[in-house]
Amino acid sequence: MTQKIEIKVPDIGDFTGVPVIELLVEAGETVEAEQSLLTLESDKATMEVPSPAPGTLLELNIAVGDTVSEGDVVALISVDAVAAAGAASDEQARVKAPR
Repeated sequence: MTQKIEIKVPDIGDFTGVPVIELLVEAGETVEAEQSLLTLESDKATMEVPSPAPGTLLELNIAVGDTVSEGDVVALISVDAVAAAGAASDEQARVKAPR
């Protein structure tokens, strides 16, 4: 059984409207967990957005030159149910982890 997961821009600090400077994958590609999908560049740093789970990239919702902010959906990935459950629990652990 497969499940679709939205890939969102993670916490990028107090920045909004951060430019996408590079796409590292294309729709239809198989990706691994933590594989970098795209690169963002703010005034202070360059950051890669990773895949939360292994699967097939169904769509990219952004292009080079677009701007994004924390929480924006940038892609959709198809994963099997076991990988999706693992990705969800990992995300919950990151949200609950003390900073």
